[in-house]
Order: sequence, then structure tokens, then C-alpha cells
Amino acid sequence: MKNETRAEAWNPRARRTRQGMARWRLSQWGLGDEHGSSLVELALVFPIFILLLAGAAEFGRLAYDAIEVSNAAYAGAIYGAQSHATAVDTTNIELAATNDAADVTGVSATAVTFCTCSSGTTITCSNTASCNSPDRVLEFVQVNTIATVNPLFHYPGIATTFTLHGQSILRVEQ
Repeated sequence: MKNETRAEAWNPRARRTRQGMARWRLSQWGLGDEHGSSLVELALVFPIFILLLAGAAEFGRLAYDAIEVSNAAYAGAIYGAQSHATAVDTTNIELAATNDAADVTGVSATAVTFCTCSSGTTITCSNTASCNSPDRVLEFVQVNTIATVNPLFHYPGIATTFTLHGQSILRVEQ
């Protein structure tokens, strides 16, 4: 035991290896412990977590807006499918659709009515006599909605605007 001090020579528990002594000295200065490593790891990973959280929130908002645009088309079609009188009132059908999607800005709607024979032949709604005898005239209302949504965050490689579409076709009650 060449390099032992007197205290280490008579007390075996006080012996330390050179490596142990170096660790002990570093820990006295606060450099040998690993208490701050979790803070460093958090600092490195935290921006990635924030980016993931923002992406998930943005995706959820776009999904909500897409559902709203689709439901708006259905609401307009329900209004138009009540009777022949409401089916030809395209202005109020479009108004019903845009009012249903009040949470989404910039929603526009277009409404169209069309007729077919029960056999599947397409006819004009003004010429209902063109269906053959066993066939009857079926009237439909179609509502298309569209909205352009801007995301809250712009990521590289992802579009800066999203166009959402909705469509609903319902048969008019007779």
C-alpha cells in the first residue's frame, strides 16, 4: 500500500481507489453526480413534444372543420328534401347549409335539384311526362359545400391552406 495516507492505513473502510477519489472530489464540486442529466434530456426532448402536441391539435381542428362542412351539406339537403316547394328554393337551401357550419369561416354552398324515373332514366324536372307508365318521377336535392381552412401553424412541406368538401344527396318527399 504505497500511496495510502495514515488514516487509510489503519482504517480499511477509509481506503479509496484512485478512481473513487477522483469521483469523490468531482462530487464535492458538483461535477461527478448525474442529478442534472434528466433536466438536459428534458431540454432536448421538450421541443419535439411541443411540436407533436401542436400537430395533434391542428389535425383535430381540421378534422372537426371537415365534419362541420360535411354536416352542413346534409343539413341543407334535409331542408330541401321536405317537399317540392322547398326543393326548388335553392337560396334557402344554401342558407340552411351555411348557417349549420357557423363555426367554420368561409363556407359556401350550392344546391341543385334533379329528377329521374324510377327505372334510372335521367329526366328534367319540368318534363315529368317522359317517364314510361309503370315508372314514377323521383326528385332529388343535392347540396355541395366547400370551405378553405388556414392552419394555425405552418409546417415545412405541408400545404398552407386546406380545401374541405361536403356533399349530400337526398330524395325529396312527395
